[in-house]
Amino acid sequence: MAIVHLLPDRDRSLRRHHPWIYTGAIARIEGTPTTGATIQVVDVGGKPMGSGAFSPHSQIAVRMWTFDPAEAVDEAFFRRRIARALAARAALPELAATNAYRLIHGESDGLPGLIVDRYGDYLVCQLTSAGADLHGGLFAALLQELCPEVKGIYERSDVDSREKEGLPPEMGLLAGAEPPPQIEIHEGACRFLVDVRKDQKTGFYLDQRDNRALVARYAAGREVLNCFAYTGAFGLHALAGGATAVVQLDSAARALTVARANAELSGLGERQSEYVEGNAFSILRDYRNAGRCFDLVILDPPKLAAHAGQVEQACRAYKDVNLLAFKVLRPGGLLFTFSCSGNLGADLFQKIVADAALDARRDAAIVHRLSQAGDHPVGLPFPEGGYLKGLLVRAH
Repeated sequence: MAIVHLLPDRDRSLRRHHPWIYTGAIARIEGTPTTGATIQVVDVGGKPMGSGAFSPHSQIAVRMWTFDPAEAVDEAFFRRRIARALAARAALPELAATNAYRLIHGESDGLPGLIVDRYGDYLVCQLTSAGADLHGGLFAALLQELCPEVKGIYERSDVDSREKEGLPPEMGLLAGAEPPPQIEIHEGACRFLVDVRKDQKTGFYLDQRDNRALVARYAAGREVLNCFAYTGAFGLHALAGGATAVVQLDSAARALTVARANAELSGLGERQSEYVEGNAFSILRDYRNAGRCFDLVILDPPKLAAHAGQVEQACRAYKDVNLLAFKVLRPGGLLFTFSCSGNLGADLFQKIVADAALDARRDAAIVHRLSQAGDHPVGLPFPEGGYLKGLLVRAH
């Protein structure tokens, strides 16, 4: 096994069990490890600190598998880690009301680079790091062993992060049967059609499950605007919660077609719904200029800051869209606003929303701080795992 020697004073985060080692922390590499290979990590004095997966093309040169120098990283190791993640999901009572959830959440489950989501009888995997990619076949075999009821395992490793690892995008069947063109999933009374080959992420925004349920709790008797609606999940939960009317707004015609189908599937197709195709920023300005207002507005835009260099630009966009949302909120109205940009912290996001309210001349207060669902855990030593942040704000 090759050995990574760290520079002096560059082992502090590792001692706190943060799983990433950047290239700038490495003094030298003893041996010639291949891409994804497991390598030993030692401090400046040569003391072993654990082992991880080597990625020669990434700024994150090593992702730690284990901080126990005596623990072998082999098939039994991965079986234990996967079994532990499955047991953690089985202990979440809220998952009893759904058949779609995250089984493995990368670093926060001790399996850097491995994402596994369940959609009914099928699993969808993303292998986002060199180490995870190297062991993809083994992961599929272990998932078949530990989830024998699953019919098939499909790979959706078509994410941008693979390019930083020197890996090409990959999609296709890993094990078992091919998934159907659409898989029906449910969250409580709401039903959704998911295309795991073409839809965003691995097929659905599973991380927003708890926040969708919260929207349902606040929606009764309210007129709702769901911006960046995608396939309509937030809006559908609002209808199920008793909203008097819902506008589903998205730039993609295909997404709105699926949103209509989801409403029909859930028995909510006869409820008062409006499907608007267009740019959310432009449509919000049109509503503001026309004096059209709502009791509840949802902002769940796509990632606006994919890397640190985009944060300043993203801040301007977040402020703009939140300002417009405040402009179309009735007095006493509620704003559910989110950011999934990991490079933009929760404190900065709150400041952006506060500045937007100030510029909109609205007094506002936080009712709830929002985050990702419990099947997307955040390891205590790994704050980067908490990428989703949100606020429920009441505007006066």
